[in-house]
Amino acid sequence: MTAEGLAPGLAGEFTQVVTDELTAGHIGSGSLRVYATPAMLMFIERSCVALLAPHLEEGRTTVGLAVQLRHLAPTPLGKTVRARVELVSVEGNLLTLRAEVWDEVEKVGEAEHRRAVIDVARFLRRVEAKKAGTA
Repeated sequence: MTAEGLAPGLAGEFTQVVTDELTAGHIGSGSLRVYATPAMLMFIERSCVALLAPHLEEGRTTVGLAVQLRHLAPTPLGKTVRARVELVSVEGNLLTLRAEVWDEVEKVGEAEHRRAVIDVARFLRRVEAKKAGTA
């Protein structure tokens, strides 16, 4: 399977406001009311999905395989963060993306994210087999 229509250089920017639900104190990854690392990870992954989805053939989607994330600086509650994600490599159905996250002052995070293009029907058959105990 190949990732038809996807090529290195595809890029996009996405924004998110740091709400209380996205803070370390709320999520439980810390005690402070600042942008949580798990929230940053979720934002990066959602941004990658949003970038790739319009370029996939019907019946295909992507799934996450790995993330290497560095959270570099705090972002206060109420501020906006911006993620720039770029597809940097396509190897068959394996995709590598890079992300940078900035708040209104500075770069606050960076990541490399690997995803795989999959056939949805085949994937769901595996899920059903696992649920039924026949996998």
